[in-house]
Amino acid sequence: MTIIQDTAVTLAYKITDAATGKPLDAGTTAYLHGHDNLFPRVEAALGGKAVGDTVTLDLTATEAFGEHDEALVRTIPKSEFPPGIKVGGQLQGPGPQGHPVLYRVVKIKGPEVHLDANHPLAGRAVRFAATVKSMRPATAEELAHGHVHGAHGHQH
Repeated sequence: MTIIQDTAVTLAYKITDAATGKPLDAGTTAYLHGHDNLFPRVEAALGGKAVGDTVTLDLTATEAFGEHDEALVRTIPKSEFPPGIKVGGQLQGPGPQGHPVLYRVVKIKGPEVHLDANHPLAGRAVRFAATVKSMRPATAEELAHGHVHGAHGHQH
C-alpha cells in the first residue's frame, strides 16, 4: 500500500530550525491525505510513499507556519488582564477582524501585558523530516469530517 487520496497516515516527525538545526518540535501525528491536513509541500512529497519511507523538506516561513503578522500582536493594560494567567498562558480575545482568536502571553512588563496570536513558529523557515509509520484507508466518518480519528488524530 502507498499513500494516495483518502489514506489515513501516521507519521513520526521532527521540525528543526532550517538555519541553525535547533530542534523545535517532534512527535507523532496522523493526517488524512488529500484533505489539507499538512503543509502542502509535505503532503505532496508524501504521495506515493510506503511505510518506512522518509521525507525531509526545507520550508520557508510562508510554506510552514506562515509569516509573523503584526496585526495579531497586542499590548493590553495589566489592569485588564485576567488573574492567574502567566507568561506562556493563553486567553481568547478579539482578533483584527473582530473574530475571537487565541492569544499567547509572551511578556508581562510593568503595567503592560504583551499578547501574540501568531503560531509560535510563525516567521521561521523550518526543516520538516518525517517517517511514515502506518497507513490505512480512511473510514467513512473520517472522510466526512476531513481528518483522522483515533490514535494521534482528532478525538470526538
